[in-house]
Amino acid sequence: MNIDFQKTGGLVPAIIQDELTSKVLMLGYMNQEALTKTQETGQVTFFSRTKNRLWTKGEESGNFLNVVSITPDCDNDTLLIKVNPVGPVCHTGTDTCWGEKNDGDVAFLKYLQDFITVRYKEMPEGSYTTSLFKKGINRMAQKVGEEAVETVIEATNGTEEGFIYEASDLVYHLIVLLTSKGYSLDDLARELKKRHK
Repeated sequence: MNIDFQKTGGLVPAIIQDELTSKVLMLGYMNQEALTKTQETGQVTFFSRTKNRLWTKGEESGNFLNVVSITPDCDNDTLLIKVNPVGPVCHTGTDTCWGEKNDGDVAFLKYLQDFITVRYKEMPEGSYTTSLFKKGINRMAQKVGEEAVETVIEATNGTEEGFIYEASDLVYHLIVLLTSKGYSLDDLARELKKRHK
């Protein structure tokens, strides 16, 4: 990674984004030393302009920003750092420095899709997902049907907890089936988007 620190006077902006929710959490600045420390430790370190020193986010609060990826922009003078945050990010106690909530658990479905795709490629032994892929399309389709029936039963005659549990099983098995057929939740989203006019 070749960042042009000189273009911006030795500091580059670092946009911090939650890997799972895609929510922008904060903006900080890095010099070369801060970037190197971030890469070495896996925790975001900035250059504090007010304290005139390196500052690892969470060094006092324990609310660290664990690095998932670091990507420079097209001009190599701004960084996008995707993280898994530990606790609230802002010193005021809010999830983001703009006072927004960092929720949106639906974004976890993308993470799950990516995880299942990796399972499909690597087929690790001992994995339930791997065992489904190895049993073939007919068994995967049958599992989707079974989970759909169990979801309907819980919706009509079961408990709220049971309904959510079975609906979650249904979505998981549907993602497995989609993956085995070469599709993903993105394909479903595109189809639904076409219908939504």
